Amino acid sequence: MPETCQGHTRRMAASTDQSLTPALVRCGIVLQVHEDACQILWAGQLSSVRYADAFPSPRTERVSPGHLVAVAAAANGADAVVWRWYDAVVLGEEGGLVRLWEPAHGEVVAHPRSGQRHRQPGTRAYLSAGLPGADWWVAGAAVARAEDADVELDEVGRFCAEHGLLPGLA
Repeated sequence: MPETCQGHTRRMAASTDQSLTPALVRCGIVLQVHEDACQILWAGQLSSVRYADAFPSPRTERVSPGHLVAVAAAANGADAVVWRWYDAVVLGEEGGLVRLWEPAHGEVVAHPRSGQRHRQPGTRAYLSAGLPGADWWVAGAAVARAEDADVELDEVGRFCAEHGLLPGLA
């Protein structure tokens, strides 16, 4: 079952380099987007967070208000956006897969992170690409508070650590 952001952060190993301490990873909901940073809401607080060096550009075309992002904090206190989930509309389920629509990609078919959920057409869910195992993954329902998001935060943290995407590693 996916890990949730529920009111806390997760510790992720920053890399195989033992001299680096673990990074903290948490979720935030994007409110404003700029090329070098975005404004997010987390636990009722607004903050401006830069993107990890490895986060692809152009960022203003890849991140939009309403997206959920994973923010990693390095031991030195620097925060950086390392991942993004799209806010997509569920169109239906077919053969164990979920059809969704997302403005930047149109209609996509995604593998569910948790097979036990039934997603009602017309509802919204978090959609991501890039994790091993499928082109697209769908996680939990879109939420009003980032700390309530039901997404694969631990898996994203592991992926970022393995690929040197955490702050101070790029």
